[in-house]
Amino acid sequence: MPDIQQPSVLKGIFTPNLTLLDNRGEINEREMRRYIDWLIERGVHGLYPNGSTGEFTRFNPQERRRIIEIVADQTAGRVPILAGAAEANVRETIEACEHYYALGCRAVAIVSPFYYRLGPEAVYAYFKEIADHSPIDVTLYNIPLFASPIDVPTVKRLALECPRVTGIKDSSGDVSHMLRMIDAVRPHRPDFSFLTGWDTALVPMLLIGCDGGTNASSGIVPEITRKLYDTMTAGRLHEALDLQLRLLRLFDVMLYSSEFPDGFRAALQLRGFQTGTGRQPKSQVQQEQLEKLTGQLQCILSQEGFADQPVGGCQQSAPMTASQIERIVQDVLKQLGK
Repeated sequence: MPDIQQPSVLKGIFTPNLTLLDNRGEINEREMRRYIDWLIERGVHGLYPNGSTGEFTRFNPQERRRIIEIVADQTAGRVPILAGAAEANVRETIEACEHYYALGCRAVAIVSPFYYRLGPEAVYAYFKEIADHSPIDVTLYNIPLFASPIDVPTVKRLALECPRVTGIKDSSGDVSHMLRMIDAVRPHRPDFSFLTGWDTALVPMLLIGCDGGTNASSGIVPEITRKLYDTMTAGRLHEALDLQLRLLRLFDVMLYSSEFPDGFRAALQLRGFQTGTGRQPKSQVQQEQLEKLTGQLQCILSQEGFADQPVGGCQQSAPMTASQIERIVQDVLKQLGK
């Protein structure tokens, strides 16, 4: 097992990296390894394979394990790995935890039970069973859009009863929910990590005390997300907010203009990677929409200096003024004060 320094709290930006495929729809190991090196060289704090962005549900258990094996081998201890370990049932999930522990991963992220909509007691029992038998630290994964929600009392209960439960990745984008979790857990578990999975709320989440994020846009523009994190931790809120607004424009186009995560896959292609087309079939209409989206993304990335402008150029949007940014900052602080 690689010798990896184990930090007490997961901090920083953990990239939920895409799974790159070849022309046959199989895992493109060579391109995956190049992508991992590229992310690490650009300052990501950690990697998060087999998450929603990595389309874990579209791979079989053997493929999911192979993805983590590739990431762990290529990373070679340079950054910690938060491995997605969600399987269809408790037994298989625990087996995945054991395998990823043997590979030297820092922790696993496990989504709340999906398909069946379960109540708080069932969610608690699910995670308790896993935590009691896992050799590796467990990060809860709350994504109520797709899985049974993890409420604040359940998070606190698991944090108090299960030493192996060491953090939560929350993708609800709900700042007040995150604040309530921090208030309920941190006084009892200062080693508990709070990560946000919603890119457009990264600055507000860091401002209220989050330790970092698992942000899909960091797999496309790791330079921006790393700089945003550094400016926030240095207390330069105005600069961080400007970066947040730039990130928002890119994130919204990637997320809302196509089926997730096709927009992110298209953007990564513009950054020079062979991503493949994904395993979800596309209609002719979707193909045409994706081609149009690629042009929009190229314009946004060219404005950031990450791509050339498309043929015909791009319509330039006016940058925000200092007074506009100041007004937004004051509004955010006012809302937090309430």
